[in-house]
Amino acid sequence: MKRVGFTLKVKPELIDEYKAHHANVWPEMLDALRRHGWRNYTLFMRDDGLLFGYVEVPESFEQALAGMATEEVNARWQAMMAPYFENLSGAYADQSMVQLEEVFHLD
Repeated sequence: MKRVGFTLKVKPELIDEYKAHHANVWPEMLDALRRHGWRNYTLFMRDDGLLFGYVEVPESFEQALAGMATEEVNARWQAMMAPYFENLSGAYADQSMVQLEEVFHLD
């Protein structure tokens, strides 16, 4: 199991809408995430829209992302979510996650 932390930035004026979408994630999207080994997937957000994500994956974050890239539901979800983020430069959020280096962990 690999622990992964990443950051993204939600546009401040769209934070409430972004949160509403995540209060009702499509069941087929949740199923796809589980199918590709995403566990303990959690999103945290500051008031200014800075988003920190945490997820545990079986092998690597790259492999977990590659698996999701094969899912049609992920393509629809990413297209819907793209306008909510800053600085994607035409990419989708799952292609722009800035993975953080793990520097400490306490079991």
